[in-house]
Amino acid sequence: MNEEMKSLQKNKTWELVECPPGKKPVGCRWIYTVKYKADAKINTVRVLLSLAANMDWPLQQFDVKNVFLHDELSEEVYMDLPPGCMVSEKQCHKVCKLKKSLYGLRQSPRAWFGRFTKSMRAFGYRQSNSDHTLFLKKQHGKITTLIVYVDDMVVTGNDPEERKAL
Repeated sequence: MNEEMKSLQKNKTWELVECPPGKKPVGCRWIYTVKYKADAKINTVRVLLSLAANMDWPLQQFDVKNVFLHDELSEEVYMDLPPGCMVSEKQCHKVCKLKKSLYGLRQSPRAWFGRFTKSMRAFGYRQSNSDHTLFLKKQHGKITTLIVYVDDMVVTGNDPEERKAL
């Protein structure tokens, strides 16, 4: 919990403010369970793994740390102080005005994936029409594919320079 709180503060995820009239802050609590939610279609994953095996392409896996804590929010969201948050006595009646996405917000996955998609397109990747979590890049007769599961990615292809660049 302390490490997570440090990440939140370092990332300037919120600022302490008085709650504006008419605004109701969302609650905040620590949850200590691990959830697994794969966003990619299982058939796409199977095809990608089969392609890598048949073409003798290497597979690489990446994990994005604090995935939901990097994106700016497009709307105003106020949150109760997190349990265990150390603030001065005069600040204990304030709320957190969120400046960035946070775990548990409905907006967080959409904000993260939107920013990720924009970045991948800027790097020359095309997004698959049949599975929006699959990205492909073809250049100079070589191909690189990347598939996303929430904050995990699998990359394969026959372009070692492109894989290294990722």
